[in-house]
Amino acid sequence: MTLSVRVEYASRRKMRTRNTRRYRAAHWPIWIWVFFLAPGPLTFSLFEHGGSRANWIWLACVLAGTGIAALFGQLPGAEPAPYILRFDEDRRNPLYRCICYTFAWNALLNFALLNLAGLAWAAWSGQWRLKQIYQHGYTPLLAVILLLGLLGVLPRVRRSTQGEGWERRYFYGAVWSVTAAQTVLLVLWKTLPKNHTTDVVKLAIYIAVYVVFGSLAARGILPRTRPILPGELMVAD
Repeated sequence: MTLSVRVEYASRRKMRTRNTRRYRAAHWPIWIWVFFLAPGPLTFSLFEHGGSRANWIWLACVLAGTGIAALFGQLPGAEPAPYILRFDEDRRNPLYRCICYTFAWNALLNFALLNLAGLAWAAWSGQWRLKQIYQHGYTPLLAVILLLGLLGVLPRVRRSTQGEGWERRYFYGAVWSVTAAQTVLLVLWKTLPKNHTTDVVKLAIYIAVYVVFGSLAARGILPRTRPILPGELMVAD
């Protein structure tokens, strides 16, 4: 079968049987950020008004919780050794991976969709209602994403790790697309004047970034977006 995307083969990947301390420590900030973003309206107030006591208390809780989990190897990437070694092995996906990647999907999808809704409303009506959108929309979306995670529907959150070779590319494709779009949007928000014309421009550019990065990820051009085909051994990143 001819594939239209760039691929990797598990048997050609460098085998890693242990994670170094530096590798494990480098993954900790990722999960700090994921869980720090979990209370969306609180995060919105951080960007709107700056840090508050509630933000600092929540950050302390996240640091403690993720730090303990990392020490015990209960964060993806912070394990003493890679969990997934064989690509086509039907192996149980551990609970900590399911929880972490469910909240990671929330950090990606929830903020991206709500910002898109806020931009679309501003471009259509000429009025900004982003705070109200977060207040009323964040929790229902969070509940839906958590339910999808509980049901094992989301990539990297399924009951088995057997499909990891393809699921990882969906996750990292979303990471690249959302990170790029949100960064560009922040720059536009800070630099462009506030009027209806620039609202339309922000929406158009925001969508365009998703289209460009989504296309690159779909073709396997961006790092970690190539499907890994089964081989002898592999190490999941």
